Amino acid sequence: MKKVPRVSKERDPFRTELTPVAFLRRSAYVYPDKVAVVHGDRRYTYRQFEERSNRLASRLRALGLRHLDRVAVIAPNIPATLEAHFGVPAAGLVLVPINTRLNSDEIAYILKHSGAKVFFVDQELEGLVKPIDLTGVTVIRIDDTGAPGDPYEDFIAEGSPEPCEPWIEDEWETISINYTSGTTGRPKGVMIHHRGAYLNAIGETIETSLTADAKYMWTLPMFHCNGWCFTWGVTALGATHVCLRKVDSSRIWDLIDTEGVTHYCGAPTVQIGIVNDPKAHTLARTVTCAVAGAPPSPTLLARLKELGFRPVHVYGLTETYGPHTVCSWDPGWDGLPADEMARKAARQGQGYVIADLVRVVDDQMNDVPMDAETLGEVVMRGNNVMKGYFEQPDATAEAFRGGWFHSGDLAVWHPDGYVELRDRKKDIIISGGENISTIEVEQAVAKHPAVMECAVIAVPDEKWGERPKAFVTLKPGKNATEAEIIEHCRGLIAHFKCPAAIEFGDLPKTSTGKVQKFVLRNKEWAGKEKRIN
Repeated sequence: MKKVPRVSKERDPFRTELTPVAFLRRSAYVYPDKVAVVHGDRRYTYRQFEERSNRLASRLRALGLRHLDRVAVIAPNIPATLEAHFGVPAAGLVLVPINTRLNSDEIAYILKHSGAKVFFVDQELEGLVKPIDLTGVTVIRIDDTGAPGDPYEDFIAEGSPEPCEPWIEDEWETISINYTSGTTGRPKGVMIHHRGAYLNAIGETIETSLTADAKYMWTLPMFHCNGWCFTWGVTALGATHVCLRKVDSSRIWDLIDTEGVTHYCGAPTVQIGIVNDPKAHTLARTVTCAVAGAPPSPTLLARLKELGFRPVHVYGLTETYGPHTVCSWDPGWDGLPADEMARKAARQGQGYVIADLVRVVDDQMNDVPMDAETLGEVVMRGNNVMKGYFEQPDATAEAFRGGWFHSGDLAVWHPDGYVELRDRKKDIIISGGENISTIEVEQAVAKHPAVMECAVIAVPDEKWGERPKAFVTLKPGKNATEAEIIEHCRGLIAHFKCPAAIEFGDLPKTSTGKVQKFVLRNKEWAGKEKRIN
């Protein structure tokens, strides 16, 4: 006979603390024999998924970790990463998912700053971890075999399949710390809470029309905003997770056809690869794809629709659990010419059903006119806005000035209430959906012995949306080539952050000596309506 799963301690009958951990308990209770996770030849039912997550939670507790201690994970989109999104918070701990594209120094900083006590490392990424001083950190390798002898499998095998006694005291506790590039170079730890993760996960299912019959393919990294909370949202409905170790457009088409994929998410660069793959073909059934990370072009949106995809354009930041707004489709657009329809769909829209509506404001926090022309900053508030930056109160206060979260993105406000991004206020480049701090890149370039000064800006890129370009003034009597400086940067920062191009010469400056980046942007973005790609 089934036991009703407990999700919290004794409480008032009219209140339950919201936590996405409850999603797995319910789905395992309702759909115990349904396939929850697909990974190559492996299939885990919801009963097995819950048991594996419970075993992970049990083993973490057995290590002596205390309430809200941090557990870091660096791994691809595999079952172990998915299980960590449930097992870690079920143990009363905080998950720290780490970007697999970072270098050793960046990973070391995150581990130290977060104070992680346990670190799960996929075997393909061990080389990144070897140079790091891991004194005091329990490291567990993931071989991703699903079989005995895999250190991760052996670790969880010793745990209990029964749920741990809940430690959660209230829904505002931190469930995950997600590190994002900061404008000062070093990443900031975005703290998200159980309540927000629960509600945003529900929001994702609503905005993408996810159902219990859905097959969700993991093209979006689970480390990125917890996979936009789809780690929890797919599970909430008892749908199926289709794992994918790496983004490969050919493999993606194979899974769409063989596994019956119905949903996936990805930045425009992922979508571009899919629609241009040799295996691309008109779909026999509609596949919903959420697009974000950078504004998709009307051309891309039109091509997705031609193939039978249903693109859902969403927008947000790590600080908003991933997507916060959606360009909800207006049936009145159906009769518009294709180009005009695509332009409407390329806007960022308005807040999710579980969020507050966003505003576009001037420097005094006044709403800008809804004239589709006046630029202002997008500000947000609501259930899917972060608690703040981990151990960075000043940065948190700055981000929340005026009682709203400041996105740093500049937009216009259309007469229909939808917002449309036009530029960035912050020195951030978004390349392939990943944040890059221009200051971090500038610091790397400046360490080259031949460089006197430099400035880095985003430039448009057909594949990645945006890429960093460095403008460099060399020291008198010194020489360096573009290739030399780029290679120098590759030894200091993650490869995807390195400049795609170097231009040598004097930098444009004000009379007081300040570099005029807008002059550089004007040149590189000439002829484009927006300064964001």
